[in-house]
Amino acid sequence: MQRRRLLFQLGFFALFLLAPALNLLRFDLTEAQLWFLGQRWSLGIDAFRAGEITANQAALQIILRAFLPAIVIIGVFLGVAWRYGRLYCGWLCPHFTLVETLNGVLQRACGKLSLWDRHRTRRTGIQPSARWWPVFFGLCTVFGFLWAITLLTYLLPPASIWGGLIHGTLTPNQARFLMAGSLIFTLEFAFARHLFCRFGCAVGLFQSLVWMANPKGMVVAFRREQARDCRTCSTAAHPQGSACDNGCPMRLHPRNIKRMMFSCVQCGQCLDACEETQTAQGREPLLEWRIGADAVRETLRQRKAEQAAQAGQKASS
Repeated sequence: MQRRRLLFQLGFFALFLLAPALNLLRFDLTEAQLWFLGQRWSLGIDAFRAGEITANQAALQIILRAFLPAIVIIGVFLGVAWRYGRLYCGWLCPHFTLVETLNGVLQRACGKLSLWDRHRTRRTGIQPSARWWPVFFGLCTVFGFLWAITLLTYLLPPASIWGGLIHGTLTPNQARFLMAGSLIFTLEFAFARHLFCRFGCAVGLFQSLVWMANPKGMVVAFRREQARDCRTCSTAAHPQGSACDNGCPMRLHPRNIKRMMFSCVQCGQCLDACEETQTAQGREPLLEWRIGADAVRETLRQRKAEQAAQAGQKASS
């Protein structure tokens, strides 16, 4: 599953970088022109001004070529999120691809997946070394600049931006945008990439809200009646135990209830880790994806378990 996910991530990452240059999707501010799939996307306003079409025809053009496509795209996107959660984040989002890449490099530098982690996350074969610090901050800088110039090419002709960069003929405003954007993205990649994915990204936030509103949405189910088997949970990559927790790139605890998994990106790394450790011991995995009626039953079971735990705490106090 992780190989397939990596292929999806790399393919979409390349598409994100090349889309402006290939005119697959960009809005040219110099011409006030939207490009889509290599074609100029017109709403018919110029034709109306020239008297070539009537006001009713212009209104119909706007509905069919602007509002209707936007409604369909948003509807499909939220429909996927309603059923599967933040699938886009975990399987396509180019930003999250860089988050996972930087996680791996930072772990080689200090043994942590985030600078704000209190404890190290050990992995077999990885011995933290200070020589990886320049690599980590260097990648943050490169990715920050790449993000800034890519976003600028979505708004201005890519040929003029890259040409101006190579020949040193960027306009002052373009240069200021690149410097400010590079600095902001570099700091975000270095210090706040997980926080941005959890709380700062509107695309991810709306997916989470829609998913949380659907009791039948896909969830990671945990067989709590066999929780004792987690005591021997370890893999080659996570010999210290709690493989599902330590393998989560969003720093979540997959065995938690759904409302505590608000920013889960459905990457499936926790399921793979659980399957690896349990299969090695001749047991069935304790984590699995559930959807539909099974997801509802899992949510209800989680609530009952939580209520029972709370009642036990009150009784003991």
